[in-house]
Amino acid sequence: MIQAQQLSKTFGHVQAVNSVSLQAPDGRITALLGANGAGKTTSLRMIYGLIRPESGQVRIDGVDPHHDREQSLHTLGVLPDARGLYKNLTARENIEYFGRLHGMAESDVQRRCDLLIEQLGMQSFAHRRTEGFSQGQRVKVALARTLVHDPQNIILDEPTNGLDVMATRSVRDFLRQEKARGKCILFSSHVMQEVSAICDHIVVIHNGRICATGSESELLAQTGQKNLEDAFVHLISHNGDNNARGNNP
Repeated sequence: MIQAQQLSKTFGHVQAVNSVSLQAPDGRITALLGANGAGKTTSLRMIYGLIRPESGQVRIDGVDPHHDREQSLHTLGVLPDARGLYKNLTARENIEYFGRLHGMAESDVQRRCDLLIEQLGMQSFAHRRTEGFSQGQRVKVALARTLVHDPQNIILDEPTNGLDVMATRSVRDFLRQEKARGKCILFSSHVMQEVSAICDHIVVIHNGRICATGSESELLAQTGQKNLEDAFVHLISHNGDNNARGNNP
C-alpha cells in the first residue's frame, strides 16, 4: 500500500504541489489524473523518494522512502517520466542489469526476464540493441526493467504516453494481470480513456491540489456528468473558482 499525507513542494515562487494526500491500496489500480503541469510528476517523485517534500509524509508498506531508501526499494518499482535505456545493451541486457542491481540471484534474473519478455510481447526485439527502438519498444523495456524484481508496489508516470493503440493495449493488459496478483499500482495520466479503461480509483489533481477522489461512477454522480472527460472539466473548473476565492477544494 502507498500512502501520502499533506505533501507540499515549491520551486522558487511556484507552488507545484500543495497539501496532496492520497492512498493506493493493494489489488487496485489508482490513477492520479490531471492536465500537463497539474503536479502529477512532482507528487509521484516525492512519493517514490526522488524529491524530498517540504512538508507531509509518505509510507510505502509502512516504510518512509526518504528515511529508509534501501528497504523501500525492495518493494517498489518505478517507471519515471524519462525512459532512458542503455542504448548499447540489448533489451534483455537492460532488464538483466537492473535485476542484478537489485541483488537478485542469477537464476531469478533469467526467470523473470523470460516471463516479462513473454508477457509484454518483446520476443521479436529482446536480443536487439535498444538504440533506434520505437517509443512502444522503449516503454516495454523500461517497464520490464522496472518490474524485474517483482515489486509489490508499482508507480508509473504516464506509462502509455506516445504509444500506439496496440502497445497501449499490451501495457493495459499487463497492468490488469499485475492487479489480479494483488499488486498496488499507482500511475499518472492525462488520458481520460486510459483512466476509464483500467482504474478502480481516481485522484483528480489541478494546480497542485487534489480536487476530487473516487471511482469513475462516483465522480460522475458527484458532478452530474455522463462521461469522465466532462466530469474532469467540471471538477477543475470548480476548483479554479475555489482557488480564486481563496478556498480549499
